[in-house]
Amino acid sequence: MNLNRRNFIRKMGAGSAAAGAAAILPFSAMGIAGCTEGTPAAEDDAPPLQIGENIALAETAAGKVKGFILRGITTFLGIPYAAAASGANRFMGPQEMKPWQGVRPAVFYGNSAPQDVYGRASTSYDAFIDHWNYDEISEDCLTLNIWTPALDGKKRPVLVWLHGGGFSRGNGIEQDGYHGENFSRYGDVVFVSLNHRLGPIGFTDLSGIGGEAYADSGNAGMLDIVAALRWVNKNIAQFSGDADNVTIAGQSGGGAKVCTLAAMPSAKGLVHKGVSLSGSSTSGISKEYAQKLGAYIVKEAGLTASGLAALQQMPWKEYLALADRAASKLQKEQPVPGMRRGSFGPVADGIQLPTGNYFEPRATHPDIPMLFCSTFHESSPSRADASVENISMQDVTERLKPAYGARSAEVAQAYAKVFPDAKPVEILALVRSNRSAVVESATAKLRQSSPVYMAWFGFCPPLFDGRMRAFHCLDISFWFLNTDLMLSHTGGGSRPRKLSAKMADALLQFMRNGNPNVSALPQWPAFSAANGETMILNDTCEVKNDPDRAARQVLQG
Repeated sequence: MNLNRRNFIRKMGAGSAAAGAAAILPFSAMGIAGCTEGTPAAEDDAPPLQIGENIALAETAAGKVKGFILRGITTFLGIPYAAAASGANRFMGPQEMKPWQGVRPAVFYGNSAPQDVYGRASTSYDAFIDHWNYDEISEDCLTLNIWTPALDGKKRPVLVWLHGGGFSRGNGIEQDGYHGENFSRYGDVVFVSLNHRLGPIGFTDLSGIGGEAYADSGNAGMLDIVAALRWVNKNIAQFSGDADNVTIAGQSGGGAKVCTLAAMPSAKGLVHKGVSLSGSSTSGISKEYAQKLGAYIVKEAGLTASGLAALQQMPWKEYLALADRAASKLQKEQPVPGMRRGSFGPVADGIQLPTGNYFEPRATHPDIPMLFCSTFHESSPSRADASVENISMQDVTERLKPAYGARSAEVAQAYAKVFPDAKPVEILALVRSNRSAVVESATAKLRQSSPVYMAWFGFCPPLFDGRMRAFHCLDISFWFLNTDLMLSHTGGGSRPRKLSAKMADALLQFMRNGNPNVSALPQWPAFSAANGETMILNDTCEVKNDPDRAARQVLQG
């Protein structure tokens, strides 16, 4: 099983638009007005899109790029931050992009990394809800996107968005909620998103077979992100961003990437704050396991150490299939507790990524303020199946038995006691989406000196007769003022907008000074192990001290 969004909350530790801001639309949905003579536009109806020879021009270390201005936000899409990762560059650390001549257009999103994309059948409710944005897929995927209010030399805070999908799927604009225009405009900040290598292409550790030449192969995907951060450090001033104030944020797998970067020596000085949403991590995959999986892949290919170059020339689809077969055999023949087939992800090699807990105090590693958040119901059992909505507590007990065995009734009742107003189906969702891992991550982070803040997102949209609840991914569009753009998540309208404005204000304040306190929210205390201070984000926002601690204690035995 690949580390994708649908199982990531179990695998890697997830807890399992301001009012009046204009909704933004994808390019394809902008519409084209007719050109009928005799119907001139009103004088104050200026064209929202500007593009031309001397519009949105910026200099980078590799050459000039030209984007466009849309609704006042200068936008650059698909800028390469490293060379194509195909052929001899596969499994290698990211290679420097060679300079280009002239002006390079930066007007469309870059290729997605090789992956098995989510299904998009017309009968799929998941496709309706998330309507994944994918276009070309190739190993020439190391690109980033930038939204900035202006190219005026001002030093604005920078947010670098790391997409979800575990470590095996996703891209920088996978969901419309990832769009940076509204947030950039409202907060006067620079928004950056990026693509990087995923799955077996990004995380196959061949160092046990190929030696020093493949030393970085197990962490190539994370090193891509570090390369993007180095690009930001070197170039973002040309886009009116402040290289000394960079916040990394991500959701699901992206949240785990934030935690991982916060433990990488190579990221020190490149990142200054971190936001981990519905995904966290406190350690990497063991080097022993990763090298064993690499050896299985080489064996499955019928190769020896001298023939590893053949893996670099294999078409990526064939390589993904090969790696998946090898991972399946490893799990069958030498099962590792807690490790599932296809678990390709960051490797604790002791060089790029430390062994042990990510958040041990280390002078050579980043020590940055962090904000953690998860949602009430990361997975809502009845979202697409109305028949589950009215299950009984006995049904909940039965459904929990695969995970908790004879303790399932005790666990269910513990959550029912802490949440007496919750329906049985909501109890099931709360247990399956429990906060054990995110609290563990935040508590581990307290070993360092920088502050930690905790939030719990509980907004439930009206869609699907209210059965979606506060699901995995829902909060993204709230943080970035995209609730009217991601209608299939929020339903749109004034109700989600009000909460979105508060959350965006808090995030912007955190980006500026490492503290999310704003007048629109109650006083937000830093998180502590003793009290577990948590900001509840909902129609009414309030702070509670570790609201589900008693239930989690029963769940953890």
